[in-house]
Amino acid sequence: MEFSFENAHSRPKPIYLLDYACFKPPAIFRAPLPSCLEYAYMIFKDNPRLVRFHRRVLERTGLGPETCLPPAIHYIPPEPTMELARDEARLVIFSAIDEVFSKTGLGPEDVDILITNCSIFCPSPSLSSMIVNKYRMKSSIKTFSLSGMGCSASPISVDLASKLLQVYPNSNALVISTEIITPNCYMGTELSMLVPACLFRLGCAAIMLTNKQAEKNRAKYRLLHIVRTHKGGEDRAYNSVIQREDDEGRLGVALSKELMVIAGETLTSNITTLGPLVLPVFEMVRFAYNFIARKILGSKKIKPYVPKFNQIFDHFCVHAGGRAVIDELQTGLRLSDHQVEASRMALYRFGNTSSSSIWYELSYIEAKGRMKKGDRTWQIAFGSGFKCNSAVWKCNRDIKVKTDGCGPWRDSIDEYPIYIPEIFPW
Repeated sequence: MEFSFENAHSRPKPIYLLDYACFKPPAIFRAPLPSCLEYAYMIFKDNPRLVRFHRRVLERTGLGPETCLPPAIHYIPPEPTMELARDEARLVIFSAIDEVFSKTGLGPEDVDILITNCSIFCPSPSLSSMIVNKYRMKSSIKTFSLSGMGCSASPISVDLASKLLQVYPNSNALVISTEIITPNCYMGTELSMLVPACLFRLGCAAIMLTNKQAEKNRAKYRLLHIVRTHKGGEDRAYNSVIQREDDEGRLGVALSKELMVIAGETLTSNITTLGPLVLPVFEMVRFAYNFIARKILGSKKIKPYVPKFNQIFDHFCVHAGGRAVIDELQTGLRLSDHQVEASRMALYRFGNTSSSSIWYELSYIEAKGRMKKGDRTWQIAFGSGFKCNSAVWKCNRDIKVKTDGCGPWRDSIDEYPIYIPEIFPW
């Protein structure tokens, strides 16, 4: 396929999501919170302060007993080697790809564009090359490996895929969103770097996109909008989530105390751009009036008007970055408990799976039988940089639980929703 400038400037082609798959970790990799605390006792037995900190974080994470960690982190002490990181990548990525091929009826020969996103683990050859090698994909395939883009990288990958599908006609794009957490095994003493280690768990999503009109009727969703906001031009935002070494030379990811404030500001910027694309006229007038008034009179004198997104979208997939992230967005967007149920349950069942978390949430909604033809879903994700990215999808057909499957929830969906205490009862 050759690049065509004529195609690039023609009327945008509709982009469809044929199907997707989420990796379900085997039970052998379970890491229930009591085991994590016992692990902390053994690793930090000479530093009770760190053990107490682990306990405080773990009991407030919102994670349940079924979340999983890779083998390298189960070892005492952990063994974050390159080979074990590759083993984790092969496990989660190949499992998700095999399932999405099975669901769509497509094979490696049908993939024209391949995009992977993984922040921390950036091997050479790349993850996309690893996939091409495993599945013996064709030499003309267009591959991209995105790194360092944080938990909001999945909408970025989908955005890139959609742009490429505008250029290359009659094509399929496979997007892989994951975080290989074996290398991110921080064993130092800096508290801001210990929090991510308590939250991140095994996960991966494989998403098959297409621009083929012949696939319209069987595709699950149509992509309506992608809105990306990047606050990296501000130092406080840029440094709010950053990979660095601590004073002892140990590599880890540090979280700023201002992180939630910065996330709120970035979300405001994102919805300012998204609003005109999805809001009805009346809501747009109120939103615009408030925006202008705050510019003239000052943002401290007038509270920002939050449009009634909860009446515009049928479903919400808020990045399961942690209980605090979900709480903040629920309050800021005035969402009900039901509207953030998928996010809380995904966090409880699978933990923070980084960029793939919004797909575990979408799968939860489908497994509950709530997704109907015409429904609109808003996926919201935050990531280092600092970024907030949104993806809006319209359901293309009724999603039938029995025939479409329940994905990673297939053997447990009837157990949810469940009550999640604010503090885990040890």
